[in-house]
Amino acid sequence: MAETLKLNFSAPRKGLPPKHFADLTAQERVAKLSELGLPKFRAKQLAKHYYEHMTDNVEDMTDIPADKRQAVQEALFPTLMELIRKTATDDGQTTKSLWRLHDGTMLESVVMRYPGRATLCISSQAGCGMACPFCATGQGGLDRNLSTAEIVEQFRLAAKQMDEEGGRLSNVVFMGMGEPLANYKRVVHAVRQITGQDGEGFGLSQRNVTVSTVGLAPAIRKLADEDLSCTLAVSLHTPDDELRDSLVPVNNRWPVAEVLDAARYYADKSARRVSIEYALIRDKNDQDFRADMLGQKLHRALGSKVHVNVIPLNPTPGSEWDAAPRARLDEFVRRVIAQGVPCTVRDTKGDEIAAACGQLAADEREGQ
Repeated sequence: MAETLKLNFSAPRKGLPPKHFADLTAQERVAKLSELGLPKFRAKQLAKHYYEHMTDNVEDMTDIPADKRQAVQEALFPTLMELIRKTATDDGQTTKSLWRLHDGTMLESVVMRYPGRATLCISSQAGCGMACPFCATGQGGLDRNLSTAEIVEQFRLAAKQMDEEGGRLSNVVFMGMGEPLANYKRVVHAVRQITGQDGEGFGLSQRNVTVSTVGLAPAIRKLADEDLSCTLAVSLHTPDDELRDSLVPVNNRWPVAEVLDAARYYADKSARRVSIEYALIRDKNDQDFRADMLGQKLHRALGSKVHVNVIPLNPTPGSEWDAAPRARLDEFVRRVIAQGVPCTVRDTKGDEIAAACGQLAADEREGQ
């Protein structure tokens, strides 16, 4: 239990950025515009430009009075993110961006392009306080929570990039830096803007949004009560508490049975299958008996409302953790399926560009 108490769920060390349009409620936007001497209908005009045209440059918003544009820019659209580096692999189909925030904090986002679709892997925190030993972000610790707007801006900038390429951003996975449910209110506010319709957001289907968690059971239940139709992904990584206590230290607080019970509640409320994420680590969690146990526990807890994604570990430099060999991976998948649980290997992209979350930020810090 002592290890659990060290987990940093919030208490960020650095301050949040200036308030941005995406941080505010509809009423707060109207109030801010009133301070600038502008009527409330201007809020809908700004929303149309931001969400539909994906721009935060008020000078391009010609329906906003010219003598007010600079004031609106400063009050509602401060620059939150500066691109430091962008790297590409998979013949340019995967791009990873490293961003510097207003306080020098760094975060990462990844766009993965597939035939007919493109997925953004989005960060919810700068760093992570969950302390999972095989994760580059977890080993770096938590810098701070991201603001709602810092999350939303990752989406806007990626969607704008895809639009300029002649494509479309079709999916979002909250599987970047951080534990999304440890920054609960801002993540939910961001999801509502990413999926909002009719001038209230970017219009992405909720069914195309996946929110990942290492297993904060009370927050999973709370998310279920939001009546969203997003996919829940639980980073389980092993079916037994004995090993999971060390692989995912938060398991000391919410053990496997409690996490799976919360996941079942989410599946029942959302009518969506839960995705179980399982990073397969050589000689750690890749044994036959764990594959059998995983399939049995998931079948009992979730029935048909579950799917397992086995992920070949993307090892970080100098780490003792390594990916399981292909033959072991194939046998693991076969044994899970034999228990009546759908199981596939996730297509990994970006190994050559340090696409394990936290690696680019760690490299940048070491280079300074």
